[in-house]
Formats: sequence, C-alpha cells, structure tokens
Amino acid sequence: MLPLTGITVVALEHAVAAPFATRQLADLGARVIKIERPGGGDFARRYDESIKGQSSYFVWLNRSKESVTLDVKSEPGRAILHELVDRADVLVQNLGPGAAARLGLSPEAVLARDPRKIVVGITGWGGDGPWAHRKAYDLLVQCETGLVSLTGSPDEPARVGISVADIAAGMYAFSAVLAALYRRRLTGEGAALEISLLDALGEWMGQPAHYTAGTGTQQPRAGARHATIAPYGPYATRDGRTILISIQNEPEWTRFCADFLAQPDLATDPRFATNPLRVANRDALEEIVAARFAELDASEATSLLDRAGIANAGVNTVADFLDHPVLRARDRWREVATPNGPIRALLPPITFAGLEPRMDPIPAVGEHTAAVLAELGRTPEEIADLARRKVI
Repeated sequence: MLPLTGITVVALEHAVAAPFATRQLADLGARVIKIERPGGGDFARRYDESIKGQSSYFVWLNRSKESVTLDVKSEPGRAILHELVDRADVLVQNLGPGAAARLGLSPEAVLARDPRKIVVGITGWGGDGPWAHRKAYDLLVQCETGLVSLTGSPDEPARVGISVADIAAGMYAFSAVLAALYRRRLTGEGAALEISLLDALGEWMGQPAHYTAGTGTQQPRAGARHATIAPYGPYATRDGRTILISIQNEPEWTRFCADFLAQPDLATDPRFATNPLRVANRDALEEIVAARFAELDASEATSLLDRAGIANAGVNTVADFLDHPVLRARDRWREVATPNGPIRALLPPITFAGLEPRMDPIPAVGEHTAAVLAELGRTPEEIADLARRKVI
C-alpha cells in the first residue's frame, strides 16, 4: 500500500505550482480529482505541443490524476464542486486572488463545514498585504526576489531556465499537506495552509540574502562559475568537451594542485592559499586551470580528477541527460500512458524500499467526469443533461 492510499484531494489548479504539489501526492497514492474548465481544460495543456502533440508542462505535472470538467461559475457546477470537496480530505487551489472565496471555498468556509479538512491556497505574493491582488507568474517572482540579478553572465542577467518559483511553491505545498495530514492524525484537526511563490523562492534566496546583508555587497553574476568559491566552474578540454569542477576545501585544493595541475607548490602560493584569496585572484587562477584542461582530453581529465577525489561533472545538454548512464543503470525510467500514446517519465525522487510509485496515465480533458458524477449519485440521464447545458 502506498503511503497516501485512501486520501482524496480535490484540486482547483492550473499551470505549474499546484499541479506540481498534487502530482507528488498522487505519486504516493492519493486520489487527485483535478477540476478543469469544460472544453479546453487547464490552460497548461496548450503551452506547447512538443510531446506527441501535447504540452510538456502538462504531461510532466498531471499523471495519475482524474480529470473532471466543471463550470464552477454555474449554480449546478458549484453545487457539484462542493459535494466533491465535502467528500475529500484535502482541497488545493491556485486560483486567482479571491476566486476560491467567491466559490464559497475560503478556508474559513470549508473548515466551518468540516474542521478536519486540509485547505491549501497557493498565491503569488501572499493572501494579505499590499500585493495580494496582483498577478504573479514565475519570472516575475524570480525578478522580485533578486534571483535574476544573480543569474547569468557579468554582462547580462538571465532567468533560471526552469519554473523555479512555481516548483519551490509546489514543493512547500506538498510537504505542508504531509505535515497537516500527520497533525490531523494526532489531533483530529484540519488546517488552513498558504504558500506564496514570493515566500517560497525567498527562502531559497537565503544564502545570497545573508551574504548581501552581511557584506553590504551583492555577490556578482558569474555565469556557470560559483560567485564565492574558486576554482568552481566549467573548463574546456582538448577534444572540445566541457567539464565542471568544484573545490570545496583546502585538502581538495592541495590534491588538485599536486595530482591534477602537477604544480604542488601552487597550493601554498600567497595568491591562492585560501578560498577568499582564490576568489580575489580568480583571473590569474582561471588562466592556470584552463591551460591544464586544454592539454587533456575529457576522458583523461576526468580520470585524473577522479583519482584525486575532485568532484566533477560533464556539462550536459538536455539530450545528454535523457540518455544519462546513471539513470539507465538505476532503472529510473518508466513508460506512462497519455491520450496520444506512451511516453517516458522519470520515477519520482522519493524512493520507498519495496514500493513502486504510482505512474498512472495522464488524463484527457474530462476523462473521468461521468464516472465521478456517478459516484455522487447522478444518473446517466442527469449527466447527459449537465453535458447538454455545458455544466460539464
């Protein structure tokens, strides 16, 4: 039995943050009923058509869920929604500001009907405060937290290449639900939970925030190099490959000088004897390290680094990652069904010994509407009437 078997989640969700949280709940066995708009469904279904004509975002975030189409602004649609929420353990929503309250699903209203319910709201800037009613998208939050100012080259800032603010919020929503379920088991009490993209990514900005507060100066953009540790970055080899290395402490630096650079005296050079000195004299250090890498093929460099106990990695493309030997050797890929045919997907990162995580199909829009309504006691004739009136 998976850990969340028997838990039902109703998800009023779209885009990334909430679907990321609920997919992880589904991975662990929860039943997730995803409410979508009649017709087009979650607008993330149309972000792109890259994977067998389907959105890469949607197939990533929505496996193992049941799709129910419902016009929640209509009176009969709202009544059905309330029935579903009343039967669920958890309600997750990332609707626009105030939308859940207008549907009668504010945390106060839901908990007044059932004090054991767990109600999760994912917002952009927080449910209160001066920005509560502003729209928030991932890149906006990257900008407001200062993340974009840290990312990129010295000449130009850049966004992080994935939806990192959404993912951060989704991760905290997922862990908050687990904590609330545990607390409910102990106390019998439900919970009203809120996670904002600003707060979630703000937590992930902790180190540069402390650095800036302590020094009065923001750490510089350093491309693929580390802003405050050296040598820590990518270097080109003789055969055109790129290897990234990371020196974390003085014993590693000493071994790196002796075993890789073949310059043991460099370890005590007054310019490079400590990490702050190496950062201060980064340009001179980079010339020395880059010159050594340029003498070696990638395989030779990797062999020397491994023997010296120096952390290193190939600077891969996404295509390289898809064929990564470690994932293949550990059997981390599975086949997942979609409306347009099977695709490959990675196993979830949480591994329970002896348990295979749930990897059920990605649903078509409204695929489970009739079955779920039948569970609520609607007859085939009533379901057909709801469809005719475009409630479902």
